Amino acid sequence: MRFGALCFSTDRSVRPDELARDVEEAGFATLLFPDHTHVPVHLESAWPGGGELPESYARIFDPFVAMSWALAATTDLIVGTGVALAAQRDPIVTAKQVASIDLLSGGRTVIGIGAG
Repeated sequence: MRFGALCFSTDRSVRPDELARDVEEAGFATLLFPDHTHVPVHLESAWPGGGELPESYARIFDPFVAMSWALAATTDLIVGTGVALAAQRDPIVTAKQVASIDLLSGGRTVIGIGAG
């Protein structure tokens, strides 16, 4: 069994490249980044976690940018999304981004896809 890690990476957390090096050195197989492209300014209903939506949602890095930094900083780590919100992304642009990242990383990319 191989284990992975997931990081809600923002401008206030560890950088994706530094995290990826640490995750790879610790022996993990995978590092995943979540996706939140559309963050509401005001919630009409309660956030499922209770209370207000955490500030980190508005500060989250684009997962494909974070993935690129992580992959460039490592040699064996598999990096991906957990999960990419497909309904909020242009399908052609997303497919090209994923294919480019996967090719440039030597096939070390995985993409989890969901609806949000």
